Amino acid sequence: MKSRYYAAVLLSMTAPFAAAQSSVTLYGVADIGLEYLSHANATGDKLFRMASGNVSGSRWGLRGVEDLGSGMKAVYALESGFDLDSGVSSQGGRLFGRQAFVGLDHKWGRVTLGRQQNALFDLLINYEPMVLAARYSALSIDSNLAGRYDNTGKYSGKFGPVTATALYSFARGSSITSGGTTSLGTEVPGDVRSDRAFGGGLEYSVGNFGATVIYDQQQGTRGVTGQNSGQTDRRIAAAANFSFGSSTVLAGYRWFNGDIGVAPGQPQRRNDLYWLGYRFQATPALTFTGAGYYLNNRRNGQDPWMLVASANYALSKRTDAFLNVGYVRNKDNSNLGLNGVGSTITPGENQTGVMVNIRHKF
Repeated sequence: MKSRYYAAVLLSMTAPFAAAQSSVTLYGVADIGLEYLSHANATGDKLFRMASGNVSGSRWGLRGVEDLGSGMKAVYALESGFDLDSGVSSQGGRLFGRQAFVGLDHKWGRVTLGRQQNALFDLLINYEPMVLAARYSALSIDSNLAGRYDNTGKYSGKFGPVTATALYSFARGSSITSGGTTSLGTEVPGDVRSDRAFGGGLEYSVGNFGATVIYDQQQGTRGVTGQNSGQTDRRIAAAANFSFGSSTVLAGYRWFNGDIGVAPGQPQRRNDLYWLGYRFQATPALTFTGAGYYLNNRRNGQDPWMLVASANYALSKRTDAFLNVGYVRNKDNSNLGLNGVGSTITPGENQTGVMVNIRHKF
């Protein structure tokens, strides 16, 4: 009888340690390719180059989880971006510029603190035809669709077919230059709005249909030339996809209104971004994607549009190759390039690009 009692006591003492199982995962992406661009500078020269992170940003990271018992888990992620062609760190030289957070996970949702992706990045990725690739995608038109914020608390939860996310950044991390020294924005005493950001969204996905709606807001940064904390940029995005057979149709819309960095007395910036895409799974290894993007500038006639065609061939479960072809039509001196707005292209010039890329996931 005593032996059973002692055994029960020992089991009760070791139970917390048995529950505290943990795991760490090392993961990453190596993405690099060769690209040809027409009208790649102010004099209209062509460019042939090697570039990293064309389809997926090259990265390495550590992701961990510890079981705390009673359905609760501790989670963390440290993710570092880099340029594969040069080996230097991306995201302004940050060690863990892509993500750096820790938090708790439960069946009612996950709460995390640190540098994290915004709600647009979290929810739009399944509804953008080129999967928010760094180039030749909607990201070329609005880089904040894959934005990240410092000093951020985030909640995310999945309840059946519905995913919900909400976040608040105390200081999103704008660069401030003073006295020749550049530093990242931080919380300002007495000015809670400076460099602030918040947002959230909902996604509904079931079977062959999915849809999402997202809100994102940023405040101007005190200390940055031409900005103040009363300035605001707002974005609303809505998108959907529908699959049938081997095909998927994707469509989306992004509304924008803002005055961060706008000189006093000048009108707020206002534009609409639309996209439509089609994806066809020709074989288990071969996928074709076509996409069109149109930016409607409400303040002037600078309304560029972009067409992209992509072929993706899976060499294995971890390695695939891409052939992407893109064309940008710039109207009324707009300056959209396949690598982003204002990316060295002469205003009003059109641009053609071809990219051959290889990506390995580990």
